[in-house]
Amino acid sequence: MAKVKETTGIVGLEVVPNAREVLIGLYTKTLDEIKSVPEDEGYRKAVESFTTHRLKVCQEEQNWETIEKRIGCGQVEELIEEAQDELKLIGHLKEWKPWDIPDDYECEVIENNAPVPKHVPLHRPGPLPEEFYKTLEAVNTDTLKDVISSTPKGETAIP
Repeated sequence: MAKVKETTGIVGLEVVPNAREVLIGLYTKTLDEIKSVPEDEGYRKAVESFTTHRLKVCQEEQNWETIEKRIGCGQVEELIEEAQDELKLIGHLKEWKPWDIPDDYECEVIENNAPVPKHVPLHRPGPLPEEFYKTLEAVNTDTLKDVISSTPKGETAIP
């Protein structure tokens, strides 16, 4: 007899007793809806790939615990929410059509030292450690093997 799930342990996320059947329905609908996205779009390829895998797992397994373990992305109830959200996103994408960019569309390119508009988050990575630049120089000058082979065991090759 299959183990009965009493709680998800997540506040506000109720147990879905027929989660397997719900997932099969949602994944089947997702695979049908995603066909409205052009075949060469990366988003479509990704959605088809993981949804096909998840649908196959749900069709092969009867037990919710095995489904959760094989998919490895949370509880079946969380997977249901994800699948519902994916369907909503596909609906928005069908409306927005981000793949229909006119050929004459010009995108603003921000060069290295150009001022960044205030609405764009500014991310500047911190400086890299000095060892990185020394290693990079050794790699670029083909001296890395020499430096490593001449370094005594237990010491850092590039200080």
